[in-house]
Amino acid sequence: MILSSLRPYLAAALTAFAIGLVLGAAVPQGAAAQSQAEVTAPDYEAWESLATLAETLIANRETPSPALTSLRGELVEERNRFMSVQEANRERVAALRRQIEALGPPPEEGQFEAEEIADRRAALAEQLGRAQAPVLAAEEAWRRADGMIRQIDRILRERDADALMRLSPSPVNPANWIPAVDALFRITGEAIEEGRTNLADPARQAELRANLIIVIGALALAAFLMLRGFRYTEQITNRLQDGTTTQSGRQAITLLASLTQIAVPALGVFLFAFAVNATSLPGPTVSDALHGLLLAGITYLGARWLGAQVFTRSENAYTPLRLPSERRREGRFMAQLAGLLLGLQVLYNTLIEPRLITEAAQAVLAFPIKVLAGVVLFRIGQLLVTHARGAAERAAETDDPATPSETPFFDKLVGVVGRIGMVLGLGAPVLAAVGYVSASQALLFPAIASLGLLGLLVLLQGFVADLYAAIVRDRAAASEALVPALIGFGLAVVSVPVFALIWGVRVSELLEIWQSVREGFQLGDTRISPTNLLSFVLIFAIGYIITRMVQGALGSTVLPKTRMDRGGQKAIVSGTGYVGIFLAAVIAFSTAGIDLSALALVAGALSVGIGFGLQNVVSNFISGIILLVERPIAEGDWIEVGGTMGIVRAISVRSTVIETFDKTNVIVPNSDLIATSVTNWTQYNNTGRLIVKVGVSYTSDTLLVERILREVAEAQPIVALNPPPSVVFMEFGADALEFEVRCILRDVNFLLKVRSDMHHEIARRFREAGIEIPFAQRDIWLRNPETLRAGAPQPSAPTLADDRESRAPRPGDPLSETARPDAGDLDQAPEDGR
Repeated sequence: MILSSLRPYLAAALTAFAIGLVLGAAVPQGAAAQSQAEVTAPDYEAWESLATLAETLIANRETPSPALTSLRGELVEERNRFMSVQEANRERVAALRRQIEALGPPPEEGQFEAEEIADRRAALAEQLGRAQAPVLAAEEAWRRADGMIRQIDRILRERDADALMRLSPSPVNPANWIPAVDALFRITGEAIEEGRTNLADPARQAELRANLIIVIGALALAAFLMLRGFRYTEQITNRLQDGTTTQSGRQAITLLASLTQIAVPALGVFLFAFAVNATSLPGPTVSDALHGLLLAGITYLGARWLGAQVFTRSENAYTPLRLPSERRREGRFMAQLAGLLLGLQVLYNTLIEPRLITEAAQAVLAFPIKVLAGVVLFRIGQLLVTHARGAAERAAETDDPATPSETPFFDKLVGVVGRIGMVLGLGAPVLAAVGYVSASQALLFPAIASLGLLGLLVLLQGFVADLYAAIVRDRAAASEALVPALIGFGLAVVSVPVFALIWGVRVSELLEIWQSVREGFQLGDTRISPTNLLSFVLIFAIGYIITRMVQGALGSTVLPKTRMDRGGQKAIVSGTGYVGIFLAAVIAFSTAGIDLSALALVAGALSVGIGFGLQNVVSNFISGIILLVERPIAEGDWIEVGGTMGIVRAISVRSTVIETFDKTNVIVPNSDLIATSVTNWTQYNNTGRLIVKVGVSYTSDTLLVERILREVAEAQPIVALNPPPSVVFMEFGADALEFEVRCILRDVNFLLKVRSDMHHEIARRFREAGIEIPFAQRDIWLRNPETLRAGAPQPSAPTLADDRESRAPRPGDPLSETARPDAGDLDQAPEDGR
């Protein structure tokens, strides 16, 4: 007897967990059931009877909504059966069509075809007809069932909308109070009468005496857990919150430990309901009250726990809302009050509403709960708006008032949600007072539940971020990491159906949406479903990983042991990556069952777009492939293209990165490297020629100059001696005897250093040998010097009286530049002449 009384409360306590488990396992279990179950032929006679009945009920506007909901469930089962038949024969039909296509097109009139081919074609056509018959019949029945399901959904939605806009008796009308009080007394009298009847039953008295010790013990333990359990668990949580918050993982541990604030008191509520039920005295009314009490207690404890986590007591604890301590205290109180009102509403829906006869009694008894809930929702909305305003003020307090930082998106969202809550908190009780009781209830309590779900999502995201920080042992990096953000986004997506259920969307509608998603969409003769997409992503990911592993093995193990140069190794590794990714995509398409021929139209449209809008991208892509195949340049080469000189650092399919000698990266499109001239200084080897030009005066010994220059070149360690350096007497210049030193460097990367060293050595040797290196000379002539002399004070030195300023040239300077313009060439103001 005890176990039998315990069973319904266990089921009630595990309801939330069961719902999550069913929703989480719906996809794999459904797929496994469909793959393992043997597809049986539908009974079309029974289906015809059901379809006829369904059409009759749908046409009748007086059909109750529960009857339509039950009928819809049967239609959904039949529709799934018809879909299974279509999927079962699809492969067979496709195979027969391929066989017929292999025989070639049928001969035209008057053409000859071998008898064996004709007989085989006829046999395959007959098999194809037999295979298509069940598919066509199932498809017709599927469409009929789907149409009736959509009609039922439309009717139910219209009825729900009419119910929301129906005007009920006003709860503020005193004439409606008396029926409400009578109904309340009637329900109380029924519960007392049921207790008296059960207490007078000898069998129940015997059972009460047998279970008395268990009842007393359960009541005592329940009282302790409900009165003291929450306080003890809260003290433990507060100690963890008061600890340091810099340690990674502490927030996650605190959140997990705080769940005991729900579990321990909830166990007390469960034991209390169990003890009352174990007395064998409760009747149907008290049993419903106990069931509602259990759900109401869990609701209150959950809201109280959520408020304690969002509006924390400790200043050191993590809190998503930055509010003063007095505001957080008010938030905790409002959260508890919201949980209490939600619990009362649950108890009302379970115990009172089913036993009320008149709408006036329902409106009056539920009105006080709605008014208090509206006040709580309004105050919570004000707290959220306060947080958003504080965040905006903190964002505006920057060093530069002209460019204040932007308010974070989360804080903006909190402000919007708070304002919506304030509007609903004021509007819903007003609607209820006017008489729109259903509309008020549809707005008020879902809004409070949505706020609770939003708070839970924020806590879960913080939990994930802190757990990730504990794993990577870096809180700063975890705050900017992608993994916690993706998990948080996934949690938000998963919560969408829960929000839909809160706001009144029926489970059947969600399942219908999921069924549509599972069926996918038709693209030509191919149906693409989430299963196909998941298979494609999985196979492509595996192929991508294998490709990267092969690239890593080639680049680090195989190719370095060959005689291939570094550029060739890079080209092979890159080419392997492109081929591997292409093969992974093809295999993924084939494995997922996506017919690429069905994408021919899409590919044609893309080709037009590529021809007009993406031609530069395609040109760079093709040029990148050419660069990888022909390898005119490779990573590490010293090149010059379009006035840019530097070292090639990376070659991709679109562009090439060149690092200049200024340590800046220049991104050059690959098409420029193919269409323009490119100078590659180190393509095949690092050797290169250096030319140093030297001018000496006309009084110098040319043979001595040639010998000194050759010795300087041969003394450089990086200059090759085979072929030996050469010194060429180029010409008799206008101002100097022109020489050139030509030598081959073993590594052209040191060209600038060798040039500089040779210049230093040439200057030193020429100075020791008395060989002069001429430099430029310029004379400046002033016209009308008397004007300059008249406008300026008389100088103490006669330097301006010479009417010219000159620098005497060194004798025999071959590189000097002399400018002696006439007076007309310097026709300018005296100040410019200065």
